[in-house]
Amino acid sequence: MRSLTRALAAVAATAMLAGACTGGGATPASATPGDTPGDTTPTASPVAPSAPAEPVTLTYFTFSAAPDHLEDLDAIVQAFEQKNPNISIEVQTAAYADYFTKLQTQVAGGSPPDTFELNYENSVAYASSGALLDLSPLAAADPDFDPSVYYPKAYEVFQADGKQFGVPEQFSDVILFYNKDLFDAARVAYPDPSWTWEDEREAAEKLTDTANGVWGHYQPIQFFEFYKVLAQNGGTFFNADQTQSTFNDAKGVEAAEWLIGKLDKTMPSDAFGPDQDSALFKSGKLAMWHTGIWLFPSLADAPFAWDVSVEPGNVTKAHHFFANAVVASATTEHPAEAWAWLRFLTSSEEAVKVRLDASWELAAVADQSLFEPYLSQTPPDNREAVFDALADIVTPPVIEQQSQMQDIVTQALEKARLGQMSIPDALDEAATQVDALLQ
Repeated sequence: MRSLTRALAAVAATAMLAGACTGGGATPASATPGDTPGDTTPTASPVAPSAPAEPVTLTYFTFSAAPDHLEDLDAIVQAFEQKNPNISIEVQTAAYADYFTKLQTQVAGGSPPDTFELNYENSVAYASSGALLDLSPLAAADPDFDPSVYYPKAYEVFQADGKQFGVPEQFSDVILFYNKDLFDAARVAYPDPSWTWEDEREAAEKLTDTANGVWGHYQPIQFFEFYKVLAQNGGTFFNADQTQSTFNDAKGVEAAEWLIGKLDKTMPSDAFGPDQDSALFKSGKLAMWHTGIWLFPSLADAPFAWDVSVEPGNVTKAHHFFANAVVASATTEHPAEAWAWLRFLTSSEEAVKVRLDASWELAAVADQSLFEPYLSQTPPDNREAVFDALADIVTPPVIEQQSQMQDIVTQALEKARLGQMSIPDALDEAATQVDALLQ
């Protein structure tokens, strides 16, 4: 498999670097030079804890399963319950847009789910607040557990102060989707790994046909895209010791201009409502689309040919890396059963197979051979781009007040998008507000 070992090693190293730069939050363990993911087969299904006097029901709250993978999650739950007959899993779901509000309400009200999902960005705040169960004693006491089943650094990135607060569940990244039929009709060469922003801009101009409602490309204008294109432009979000914002410098302004300057020229301004970009691409009216690999299944029956490529960069390549972990509440009354469920959900052969067969992002396991079935699925033909992108991943900047920071930056970009403020003024205002969070 071309460059997979190198790519996975880059994922781990970059995730650790980002975690080490977080302010006031989790600090991952130091990386070991030359440590790369091994060829470890997923561990056998976790041994059930000693049968309790009464059956145990664990609640599990998730955002990644709804709405497309509820049946896949149910298959994993059934496999777990067959091996652990005294434990039942009660699944609770919410859309990503609502998930963290509902989770915070439950935590604040003293009734959190026993186990739940956390993305990398929010894990710092939850670990720092004391809301998460330290899994380290359970891992140490489990004779069948070997952390090398996971990407080593992906496992370590959910540590803080020597404590393990989560186990990595899945990862995904953002790449460039493109409509091959539109490219062919316009006689434009397909995107390739050598492309820069300028190459994308030139292609988008040739592909845009506003008379027929066809647009060259779409890229969200929000925090997650901004931090990534900032990295593609050689910029940094914070200074080295993370005491001051730097995203409002000249490189940051240029990155924001790359996002916003396309509006109504090669990118439609009316595609910013919920799922409008997805609908536009599926209708064959969008030539290029910056989005995540989790959308592969939804395009399986698209009425046109499409494929993917790594994203263009400017002075360098950079791809957004998402990582989710599963955690247990510090107040769960069933820590041993919760540990058994978290292990099974993330590293059992049954769970890994379900995820890969369903293209439900990618299980965060180290065994490279397990990805062969995933790579053989089409469309897209170039699934290798998913792993090629990992050679240049950047994880989001993370602070304890993560949601506030994300909202500040997204709102500033929105003001600039709507013409309410200039890009430099909007970024300066956002930097002042973010700096206040760092104090």
